[in-house]
Amino acid sequence: MTIYGKKEPIILLLGDILVFLVSLWLTLLVRYLEVPGGDIWYNHFVPFSFLFIVWLLVFAIAGLYRKHTVLFKRKLPGVILRAQIINILLAATFFFAIPYFGIAPKTNLLIYLIISFGVIVYWRLILVHKISKKRTQRTLIIGSGAEMREVSEEVNNNTIYSLEFVASIDLDEVNPNELVSGVEEAVHDTKVSAIVIDAKDERVVPALPALYSHLFSDIQFIDLSRVYEDIFERVPVPFVTNNWLIDNLALSSKPFYDVSKRIFDIVVSTILLIPSLLVYPFVFIAMRMEGKGELFSIQERVGKNNRPVKLFKFRTMTFANDMGKWDDSVKNEVTKVGDFLRRTRIDELPQLWNVLGGSLSLIGPRSEFQDAVNKYAEEIPYYNARHLIKPGLSGWAQIQGEHPHHGIDFSKTANKLSYDLYYVKNRSIFLDIQIALQTVKTLLSRSGL
Repeated sequence: MTIYGKKEPIILLLGDILVFLVSLWLTLLVRYLEVPGGDIWYNHFVPFSFLFIVWLLVFAIAGLYRKHTVLFKRKLPGVILRAQIINILLAATFFFAIPYFGIAPKTNLLIYLIISFGVIVYWRLILVHKISKKRTQRTLIIGSGAEMREVSEEVNNNTIYSLEFVASIDLDEVNPNELVSGVEEAVHDTKVSAIVIDAKDERVVPALPALYSHLFSDIQFIDLSRVYEDIFERVPVPFVTNNWLIDNLALSSKPFYDVSKRIFDIVVSTILLIPSLLVYPFVFIAMRMEGKGELFSIQERVGKNNRPVKLFKFRTMTFANDMGKWDDSVKNEVTKVGDFLRRTRIDELPQLWNVLGGSLSLIGPRSEFQDAVNKYAEEIPYYNARHLIKPGLSGWAQIQGEHPHHGIDFSKTANKLSYDLYYVKNRSIFLDIQIALQTVKTLLSRSGL
């Protein structure tokens, strides 16, 4: 069972197209004080149709076709405003560069920005949830910890889900011997039709045979880990067990996807390598102006199946090739040129050779130094499961803002691992496209990966 409608992105896309058209019609109505029709509508509709395609791509890059969680809804007006400003700037550039259409709608674009922002916000915050609203199931949730609280708060404060938690049992606060009777009482009092339960919790396992008798009462059981994954698109480490790995990762062979991805890596890395070569001389000259040193840094990282891979980067520190050595006695600082290369991501351009050679992919879990991997593997259960596939230049964890960089941070790394495991399990062409679009947004905003 999925508690989130998979058709929602399609509804959002079709609705946005309609909103673009309605906003254009209202803009022309306000601008010319007459019902748009004939030449006025045709002269604007044709060029704007091309722009609509570009604008939808901007919306995708901005993340507007991702799940409308409670947190995202709070940011939604700001995201829409920024996206529409970019769209208007692109439109202005379009009409300036291609005067073929015979219109230069400066005033119209300003009016369109104001009207479309209001219409889109109304559509996204109000109408879309009325259209996609589902009949919710009265549900009992049984679990513990932060994951249970996160699920409860998200589901009960958002209308996009098909569940409503009307009762809860916190395993940290109930005597295991009283669990069955507590569930019986909750089911009787609240008339639930579904139970979300952490079936892997050792306090629940002994009670499962008695609890599952409710299946004959048409009560549906849903695993808490599946609900959490469906909502937050990550797999928290506490939910990962040996059985979970066997069920979800050990047999997750995807030959068609793997071949398609490899072809995509070769084609895209080749296309990007050609213009990137023009940057090499300028980087070399800048490094020489600052001082001596090697052009490249060759770093050994952990790759697929825990095998070492050598990654190429432009040198950004005083000394090359020792960033992964945790030796405080060696003073190795980021250079001024190196700082610029890092902020602009130019330092990673040589890794396109790794992608072309096959040791790296464009999309996948970010690679780590061996020393860091050894420390993480000792403290974080199943950490090495992220190495079942090739590492990538960008990944699911990175676009979520989870990438502790060059340091030991177990808490942040466990959170990053939860996103990496989700990607390993659910990797697909569509998920890769989503990551690629969000990576473009990150690079353009210079917020870093």
